[in-house]
Amino acid sequence: MRVLGVDPGLTRCGLGVVEGAPGRPPTLVAVGVIRTPTDLDVARRLVQIEAGIEQWIDEHAPDAVAVERVFAQHNVRTVMGTAQASGIAMVVAARRGLPVALHTPSEVKAAVTGSGRADKDQVTTMVTRILQLPERPTPADAADALALAICHVWRGGVTNRLQDAAKSQLEARAQAQSKVQLAKVQAALAQATEAREAQLRAVRGGRR
Repeated sequence: MRVLGVDPGLTRCGLGVVEGAPGRPPTLVAVGVIRTPTDLDVARRLVQIEAGIEQWIDEHAPDAVAVERVFAQHNVRTVMGTAQASGIAMVVAARRGLPVALHTPSEVKAAVTGSGRADKDQVTTMVTRILQLPERPTPADAADALALAICHVWRGGVTNRLQDAAKSQLEARAQAQSKVQLAKVQAALAQATEAREAQLRAVRGGRR
């Protein structure tokens, strides 16, 4: 599975692509940051982020996109920008028909460090170690994007298998219920046919 991780932000939108499978060490495909000038209006900055993510999807062909779930912060202006960039990432992925997963910061931290309370430095350190990188990815937005991708590779694969198993069980249950319903309908038809034939025989017998 190849996953594009997106750490949304207006000034810096972190992007990281990793490839791997649950239970196996993932490998780095690409990492970087989309930067937008602060003197541009928000709409133009979002257009630049959209174009950047489109280009990354074209170049690296991910199977899924993992985006950090936006959560409440004290700085409302910051969280608004983050939410807008997050929405752009989801729209771009959906337009390409790619599945999108949202992971909270604590989920990502727990996945890569074992603790949902790890700080950014600990996350960067573990991302460097997991991907066996020669140096720490910078800035932190890039490292966070890689952490998101790693989290989805490890957790998303398990989730998908559970969802597939649940889907298979539902389908099997639906098929079993359909068979039961069909048997009931067939039995009712047989009874109706038998009753009709009995009536016909009674009528014929009366005529004699």
